[in-house]
Amino acid sequence: MSASTDQGKTLRLVWPQWQGAAPDVVALLTPELPLPSAQLGYHLGSRMLQWLAPAADGPEVVVPVPTEREGLTSTDGVFAREVVLEQLTSALAAIAAEAPDRIVTLGGECSVSVAPFGYLAARYGDDLAVVWLDAHPDTGMPESRYDGYHAMAVSHILGHGDKEFVEALPATVAPSRLALAGLHVWEDDQEPFTTGWGLTTFAPADLEHDSRPLLEWLRATGCSKVALHLDVDSVDSNDIVLGLGMEPDGLSRDAVLRTINDVAGVADVVGITVAEYLPRQVIAMRELLSRLPLLGHRADPAK
Repeated sequence: MSASTDQGKTLRLVWPQWQGAAPDVVALLTPELPLPSAQLGYHLGSRMLQWLAPAADGPEVVVPVPTEREGLTSTDGVFAREVVLEQLTSALAAIAAEAPDRIVTLGGECSVSVAPFGYLAARYGDDLAVVWLDAHPDTGMPESRYDGYHAMAVSHILGHGDKEFVEALPATVAPSRLALAGLHVWEDDQEPFTTGWGLTTFAPADLEHDSRPLLEWLRATGCSKVALHLDVDSVDSNDIVLGLGMEPDGLSRDAVLRTINDVAGVADVVGITVAEYLPRQVIAMRELLSRLPLLGHRADPAK
């Protein structure tokens, strides 16, 4: 198994989906920000990643994501379920129209990997492994206590969860070919699924100084292709806070980069997702600017 130099067609998928995180969770984890702005933080984060990333070498598609917040409720553990399902099918259609060999996805919350990884699973079959870099397992189910589709991303990639979402996918991934890396925070009712499905997990301590445990797992799968999901909360919040949740004792930035590049050295990376970036300082600055005279809303002389 060795890395390929044949890049093929690479699609850049910009997917500013924010609805996967329920508002009560967002409010709890961003007390310093107004909820309307914080709730749309992933939308802004995805667009910032698009701006920050080097220019795309191939086609770029932006999945249309509405920003309307009113009237949205949770159904079967998924906030804004119908909106999220519509965006999943829209993303799958856009990917199918491009028929890429590789996909770079800039999200948005964690579930933005579900569509591209489902497509790649159909394209490469049993030759595709998935490395999920995340502080959390994302193995929630509709009956789980935690309300939010972004906590169910891995479940759906494996073919579990909401039947309508799973049936929309062109393929799913066997648990023997998906590893959770950097895992150290989870809800108690997610753990039975993580272990029951037979997922291989690596704690931050397993990878902080050496990628070999993960590379050995990858070689054992026999897969020559790999899709990488990077949830930015896998980075130790004592190092820097990048995601919605502040999760201490994760991997350092250097360890995350080394791990991903070591994986790329032994397998052909056909997919990579960067997700869950919530730019707190940018949101706070936008709020400040919107309240300045001559820049933002007109000042109320009565105040």
